[in-house]
Order: sequence, then structure tokens, then C-alpha cells
Amino acid sequence: MSKILITGVAGFLGSHLADWLIRDGHKVVGVDNLLGGYEDNVSNDVEFYKDDSRDFDKMKSLTKGVDIVYHCAAAPHEGLSVFSPNIITEHTYNSTVATVSAAVINSVKRVVFCSSMARYGEQERLPFTEDMAPKPKDPYGVAKYAAELVTESLCRAHGLEYVHAIPHNIIGPRQKYDDPYRNVASIMINLMLQGRQPIIYGDGEQKRGFSFVNDVVDPLVKMGFQPNVVGEAINVGPDEEYVSVNELAQRIAVLMDFKSLKPVYVGDRPMEVKYATCSAEKSRRLLDYKTTYTLDRGLSEMIDWIKERGARPFRYHMALEIINDKTPSTWKDRLF
Repeated sequence: MSKILITGVAGFLGSHLADWLIRDGHKVVGVDNLLGGYEDNVSNDVEFYKDDSRDFDKMKSLTKGVDIVYHCAAAPHEGLSVFSPNIITEHTYNSTVATVSAAVINSVKRVVFCSSMARYGEQERLPFTEDMAPKPKDPYGVAKYAAELVTESLCRAHGLEYVHAIPHNIIGPRQKYDDPYRNVASIMINLMLQGRQPIIYGDGEQKRGFSFVNDVVDPLVKMGFQPNVVGEAINVGPDEEYVSVNELAQRIAVLMDFKSLKPVYVGDRPMEVKYATCSAEKSRRLLDYKTTYTLDRGLSEMIDWIKERGARPFRYHMALEIINDKTPSTWKDRLF
């Protein structure tokens, strides 16, 4: 049995990861400031601390006696980062420096850092593969890639093992669905539950691959223990289905029996990557990865979970730092 620390444990990914590790017999300590998660996502079996992973002294305390750190905490608001770069960088890059530094001080064996597909930016070919030079386009992607580099630097310098997990567009139960700044599928579901039309940026022909959370957590768990992944960056999540935002809205409407779908189109979001999807070939090779969920099955489970909790008003819980003619009207005028 290992003692494992998960930052961002009340978040969507962190809470599922905690459940899987506890099921496998490990002791899980978790920390979360609740910026991007729900406290009731956290299992009673987690030793939970409502604290901030940017707090170096707190992280020094929490990493004592820990074998593995999964650093999931971030402010994963890619589009918002163009207009609130300070808060996004604080919670994405600075939290990584504090967490990994604390792990070094307490001689943690391995750090698994949860990066983001945003590291790739726009590339000349699809799907994105791990051998591509990162070209992050927005401050969130820059912060994530910088966090990868500082993790690698500190771990190499001090003899810790590290692995970079690169998930993309995760969906499923427990995702924060009252956040107007991120999670396109959950925003659409929440709007349709309120009898409102989905709001789509640009022409809606942006294309993405969506990953059901179980298909991310399985390889993530393995990355904490397998010796063949040390020092690697690995895309995690399905690569079989690649759909436009327009098609995503149509699929959700069908699954929810939402009649007369007529999306509301607003202006493009600055710096948004048009086409983005990741290859899972490396994950298949190193982690014996297999997709277990189709997109429709994943969306169905997500819809059922949100329906059970009930529609919620959107909470504009993060300040817009830059407000000008480029700031999306959805946020400036609170259209959600």
C-alpha cells in the first residue's frame, strides 16, 4: 500500500482518481481550495484538507511520508486565461512550483503531473502526438507547459521520478457544471435543463476529441506505479471520436430529448485553437490503454448525474482581469 497525495481532490478528475486508488488499497490524502470542484465529490475515505496547493508551507506538511503525488490542481480555464491571466497562472504554474518543491523536500518517490492538451496549441498535423514541439497559444497552455518544465527540472535535479499525463476534454459525472468559463458539454447540459438554447462561440465547427473520465483515470493510476513511464509525457484518453461543437450540441439534444435545438451563436473566442485532438497510441503501447466508453455513453452518464443534482444558475466566481472589446460577451454580459 502506498500513501498518495492528490491536489485538486474535490475536482472532477481528482475525486475519481482518489476513488480508484482507495479501491486499490492505497491511503489517499487530498487537498483542494474548492475553486473548481464540489466538496461532496470527495469520498469520506480521503483524508481531506480544504487548503490551497499554492501554499508552500502547507504542501511541505502534506507531502510528509507521501510516496506518490498526483498534481491535478489547476485553474483549467483555457479561454478565460486570455482575460484573467494572473489568476490562471497563479493556480496552474505557481501551485505546481509549491507542490513539487514540497515533494522534493520530503523525498517523495514519484510526481505525476496532470498537464493539458493546451500545451500543443496549433500544429501542422492531427492528431497531436507527444513528439511534437509544444506551441501553447494561450496563457493557460503556457502555464501548463511551463509547469511541465519546472516539474522535470526539479525532479531531475533532486532525483525524483516524474511522469506527465496529458488529458484532453474530459467529461463525465462530478464535472463542475455551473462554471460559465469552461466545460462546453456541461454548460450545454445545464442550459438545456433550464429550457435554454446552448450558446456556441464562432461557427461551432471547432473540433475536439472528448474523453470519458474513466478512460483517463485508468491510465493515470498506472502512471503512478509502472517503471516504464518515468520521464515520459503521455496523452491519456480516447482518440476514436472527433466531433465539432455543433455536433456535440446535437448529440446532447438528442440524448436529453431537447426539442427545437437552435443554438445561439456569439463571436469567436480569441486564441481558441480550431482543431485539436490527441493520439492515444503511446498510451496503448506503454500502459495497455483501451477505450471503454463511447462519446454518447459518456454524455448519457454525465446528463443523468447533472439531472439528479438539478439545473443550477451559473456562478461567475472568477474575476475578469481584462475587459475590452475582445472579451466574450458571454462573460462580460453574463449571458449564461
